[in-house]
Amino acid sequence: MKNITIAFALFTAVLLTAGFVSQHNIDTLITRETTVDSLGACQGVSRQGNRIFLYGDREVGIIREYRWQQDSLVYLGKEYRLTVNDQDVIGHPTGIAFNGSNKVFIGNSIRLNKEGTQWKAVIYQVNWPGLQKTGTLDGNLISTIDDDACIQGTRPEYVKYGDKWYVATADYGDKGNEVRLYDPEKLANCSKTSEPGVLYKKFTCTPWVQNLHWVADKGVLILIQNQVEGRRWRLTFVDLKKSVKMGTMQVIKQVDINTRMDELEGFTLLNAGKGIAVTSSRSKNVNYTLTNW
Repeated sequence: MKNITIAFALFTAVLLTAGFVSQHNIDTLITRETTVDSLGACQGVSRQGNRIFLYGDREVGIIREYRWQQDSLVYLGKEYRLTVNDQDVIGHPTGIAFNGSNKVFIGNSIRLNKEGTQWKAVIYQVNWPGLQKTGTLDGNLISTIDDDACIQGTRPEYVKYGDKWYVATADYGDKGNEVRLYDPEKLANCSKTSEPGVLYKKFTCTPWVQNLHWVADKGVLILIQNQVEGRRWRLTFVDLKKSVKMGTMQVIKQVDINTRMDELEGFTLLNAGKGIAVTSSRSKNVNYTLTNW
C-alpha cells in the first residue's frame, strides 16, 4: 500500500509538471452551422457588448460588424477596411485586443515567403472609434510594433492578472510555444516587444494556438487551437493565475471537437454558455456553440 501511495504521488507530480491540473466537467458542442459571406478566410471574432466583429483576409484585411439578435448574427452594413491610402496594411488580422477602457491593438501576420514557412508578427495600435467612423485606417493608425519577442505569430487579447490588464498573445508553431503578457502602456509606446519592460510574464503552452479568449468571471484563458497544423478543433481551458505562477499552462479542461476537420480560427462566448466559433472555410465558417461548465 505504501508503494502504491508513493507511485500515485509521483504520478500526480508528473501531471502537475506537465500542466494538467484537473479535468473539470467542461464541454463545448456545436449547436448550429452557418455560412457568412464577404469575409474572405475568416480569422477571428470579437464580442464587444452586443456587437460582434468578424474579421478576415479578403482582398484586404477587413472587419464586419454584426448584432446578436434572437440567437443569430445580423449584419449592420458596416465594414472596416484595414488599409491606408487604399493599400492593405493589416492583411491577415489575427486578434483584436479590446476591453472597453484601454488602448486597442490588432495583430497581423505577414507572409515573408511564397511557401508560407516564414512569417513576421506585427501589432498595431489603432484609434478604434476613428476606424469605425471613417471605415479605414487612414488617420487611425497610431503605432506599429514589431512583435519580435514572439516565436511564431501574434494574437492579442486583453486579460486581467491580479488587478491589472495585460495584452496576452501566443504562438502558432509546433515547438517552443508560449503565452506572453505585455504591459499595454509599454506596448503602446514601443517599436518592438523585445524592448525592456514590455514583456511582463510568460508561460509555455501546446502548439497551434490560433487565438485567445479571456473569460473574466472565471479567471480562465481559452486557447483556441488546432489539433494538428491547420486542421481540427481544440479549445483548451487554462487557469491563467496558476499558469503564470508555474511558468507552464495549467489545464482545466481540453475539449476536442472531432466533428469538424477544418481550421478553427476564433472563438468567443456571448454569455456563460452560448458562443461563436469561426473558421477559415468558405462554408460553415460561423458556428454557434454551447459550453457547459
